[in-house]
Amino acid sequence: MSVHKFLNYAWLCLIFCSSHSLAACQKPLEITCLPPERQLTDIVSATLSSGIFGNNTVKTVTVEQRLAKLRAHCQKDRLVDRSGKEIRFYQLTGCWGNAPQNYADILQAQEEKIKELEQQYTVIPITCNPSGIPYP
Repeated sequence: MSVHKFLNYAWLCLIFCSSHSLAACQKPLEITCLPPERQLTDIVSATLSSGIFGNNTVKTVTVEQRLAKLRAHCQKDRLVDRSGKEIRFYQLTGCWGNAPQNYADILQAQEEKIKELEQQYTVIPITCNPSGIPYP
C-alpha cells in the first residue's frame, strides 16, 4: 500500500471511528485459503457476562477476529499464522443438555486430540455453543 493510500485510509478511519467502535475501523481480513467448512463470521467463542443493571450480554469472537489477532495469511494455499505455522480449526463437542454417560471420556479424548494437533499446528477451537447461553 502506498503512503498516500495509507494516509487516506487512516484519515477515513479516524473520521469513521469518531462515531463508531475502533473494531469497525480495522481493515477487513481477506483470506482466500480458508477451509470451505469455515466462514469468517463463524463464532470461535462466546462468553455470557452480567451487566451493571442485571442485563446479560454475550461477547463473541469470530474466526475473522481470531485470524486477525494471529496475523493469519495464505502461504502456498495454506492458512498460516505470523510465524508461518499452519492454522487448523477444531470443532468442540460438549454442549449437551443431558450429557451422555461417557461425557468425561469424550471430553478427555477431545483435550488429548487438541494437544496432539498443537504440537504441529496453531489450533483454533470452535465453540459448540455460539449463543454463549449456558445449557441447563
